[in-house]
Amino acid sequence: MPVKRTRIEGLLAIESTEHDDARGFFRETYRLDELAAHVSREPRFRQGNHSRSTPGVLRGFHAEPWDKLIYVVRGLAYCAVADVRPESPTFLESETFLLGDPPGRPIRLFVARGLANAFQAIHETDYVNEVSETFDATQRKGFAWDDPSIGIDWPIIPPLLSPADGALGRLDAGLTRLDEAAS
Repeated sequence: MPVKRTRIEGLLAIESTEHDDARGFFRETYRLDELAAHVSREPRFRQGNHSRSTPGVLRGFHAEPWDKLIYVVRGLAYCAVADVRPESPTFLESETFLLGDPPGRPIRLFVARGLANAFQAIHETDYVNEVSETFDATQRKGFAWDDPSIGIDWPIIPPLLSPADGALGRLDAGLTRLDEAAS
């Protein structure tokens, strides 16, 4: 399972081989031993989350204090990851990925704590993320999906947003707690 570093420290793209036959397919979602060889601490996942989004739904940008392993099990999602760590040499840089079927080889993303991620469903999409800490709503922070300092060119405009994501402010004002954004 090839694990590729990106230009942002703590963001890894993991390719997995898919074995297809007349019955369907088999694919490994991850191997902790191979992932651990590429990160500064051994990853441990404590909770798995699965969302389904209709076309145009955009979730994020969210920056939480936990590591995430992200993959799409059905559909197609345009995913963006931004470095929002002020001390990082790649501060305010971002990378985008097309996850799901197609585009060929299945890709998973390892997103280290402190990085922000967002995704937009292109088709109806089942999106899974495994996280290294148990969910705590008070720890979820984020910023606006269309923040000009990050400059993501989203495929579907206008996006469908939750009230919390729609209320997030610009990054230059600091990260906003999601549980406070919608109130």
